[in-house]
Amino acid sequence: MAEHAHAALIRRGYEAFSRGDMDTLRAMMTTDCAHHVPGDHALSGDFKGADAVLGYYVQLATETNGTFRVELQHLFVDGRGHVMSVHRATGERAGKTLDQVGGIVFRVVGEKITDLDECVEDMAAAEDFWA
Repeated sequence: MAEHAHAALIRRGYEAFSRGDMDTLRAMMTTDCAHHVPGDHALSGDFKGADAVLGYYVQLATETNGTFRVELQHLFVDGRGHVMSVHRATGERAGKTLDQVGGIVFRVVGEKITDLDECVEDMAAAEDFWA
């Protein structure tokens, strides 16, 4: 069975993220795309606009000296513009290690990503890692 177009889009996005391919990611997003990051730390908040979202991704790499990785585990679609991902996030920062499951709820309109709502498995562990 063929993969749903929205799932394929998000899979390509994870692959581009893993390669550090910001040009491909930019082409997949609307210019007013927003990424919402939970928590109360320096990298949490709402990143609005493709430039801000991509800047956030660069910060993830910078803050972890390039060790931040996400391994896509599952994708779920509803056929109405929503895709939910489950991934494993790992990284090292300031003598701390991150290894937890998380996910993102994506909104897709016109075959482009318009919104990303990120969720984490353990809020306290994420807070500690990014603090």
